[in-house]
Amino acid sequence: MRILFIDEEMNVGKTLASFFTKKDYRADVAGNLKDGHYYIGIRNYDVILLSFHFNEEFEEIIRIIRDKAPKTIIIATNQKTTKSDSEILSFKLGADDYISKPIDPQALLARIEARLRFSTSGIIEIDDLIINPDEERVLYKGKEVEVKGKPFEVLTHLARHRDQIVSKEQLLDAIWEEPELVTPNVIEVAINQIRQRLDKPLDISTVETVRRRGYRFCYPKTKQF
Repeated sequence: MRILFIDEEMNVGKTLASFFTKKDYRADVAGNLKDGHYYIGIRNYDVILLSFHFNEEFEEIIRIIRDKAPKTIIIATNQKTTKSDSEILSFKLGADDYISKPIDPQALLARIEARLRFSTSGIIEIDDLIINPDEERVLYKGKEVEVKGKPFEVLTHLARHRDQIVSKEQLLDAIWEEPELVTPNVIEVAINQIRQRLDKPLDISTVETVRRRGYRFCYPKTKQF
């Protein structure tokens, strides 16, 4: 899981990032909306914690997140003492949840885990294809298909972001523990294994290559880019 903290109080973001890293999350911290835009542009996040002032920039960055990754969970936070007003407005502007400062990391983790249980972290079911991340199983028309390890993780990540084109760099960053130590060729190997083990035997197409941009989950087949 990857989480982004966008908070003008960098010490808050860094403290939370340190906590979540110990919980096996991959965490990034942005101290302003400009840096937040940068991270959102290069990485896919499961959760974004967004500290805000009530202005057009907050609404705009939520719109950008929704356009790029509609299923990302957005949790708003604010320093304001008028908690009820802050909470109501954050929901109106498009946030999924709200937590007031000071933030208890354990409470935030519990909120996130509760939301993830009902979001994309669970079973992915698309027509006759079922991907179960918890059990590392792929089923097609009720029959199990042998896709394991990194190919399974790549397939799952693409399926979770099936409305998006995902670059090799994004896949490396999301799946490999130390992406800087491997070459982008490992992505090509994983994609080839998906096609050999899943697509060709079943005569379907799950992953398409988008030239010079990356890969896109395409089952069932949708329009070409």
